[in-house]
Amino acid sequence: MKIAFLGPEGSYSHLAAKSFLKTESTGAKYAADWDECIPFRNFPEVLAAVECGRVDAAAVPIENSLQGGVLQNLDLLQDFNDLYAVKELILRVDHRLIYKKGVKFSEIGRVYSHRQALDQCAAFLSREMPFASLRETESTGFGLARAMEDESGKSAAIAGAHTENLRGGFVMSEESIADEPNNFTHFLLVKKGEATLPTTSERIFFSAVCPHRPGSLLELLRVIAKYGVNMTKIESRPVKNHVGDYRFFIEADTDIAASQTQEMLSAIKANTLECKLIGAYSQAEVAAEK
Repeated sequence: MKIAFLGPEGSYSHLAAKSFLKTESTGAKYAADWDECIPFRNFPEVLAAVECGRVDAAAVPIENSLQGGVLQNLDLLQDFNDLYAVKELILRVDHRLIYKKGVKFSEIGRVYSHRQALDQCAAFLSREMPFASLRETESTGFGLARAMEDESGKSAAIAGAHTENLRGGFVMSEESIADEPNNFTHFLLVKKGEATLPTTSERIFFSAVCPHRPGSLLELLRVIAKYGVNMTKIESRPVKNHVGDYRFFIEADTDIAASQTQEMLSAIKANTLECKLIGAYSQAEVAAEK
């Protein structure tokens, strides 16, 4: 089993990939071979690796409890025709400041991290280092590497509490610096082919484009309510090349194998411009950083 993730090693996506690997691997209670977790530079490359068969699956974040949906990944899951989410993982996030020992916060001129991490620590950064330049990187792992390249100590990074092997005199803050301590990221395990979907599930995830007329979204919601299905979330995204049209991403508590689910999806397809099943999976427990 090879699982792609947004690298480098040590990122939150790497944690999620390793957690998924434990449940996917056979013949061993714990899979710890990093060769089976393959890092990529960005999320398009992560999912493209699944599509072309370079890896068996991918771990992708889809939503954060503070920042909402990871919009790029919603769009990517829509764009890749034959990829499906088959498992979910809810990972507790603990952001820490990585900085050079002995340097005062007021002396730090640059803070590197992923945009989500920078946004989730905005109050701390504004209060402790209001004049520091916030430098967005493709992942928390890349941000950490950039900060530790600066031997002057003027650079810092935001990374997870699980981060190890700090070098060059860099240390980690003793406490979380996030604005909200209860911070969770929802990851999906994505595989290729409809055959990889579980035979039964607790949730389904799909998208739909409503006709551009008054009440069309209400009609969609009425179909879902008619079949007694509880929605757990809904997110809208603009439809590319169709100004004014929106695609709705919907997660709902229902079994993919249930006749009412199949009837509901058929009714939605008949009353919308597009409807695509994105995944089916069972509800995951919250996993802490390790």
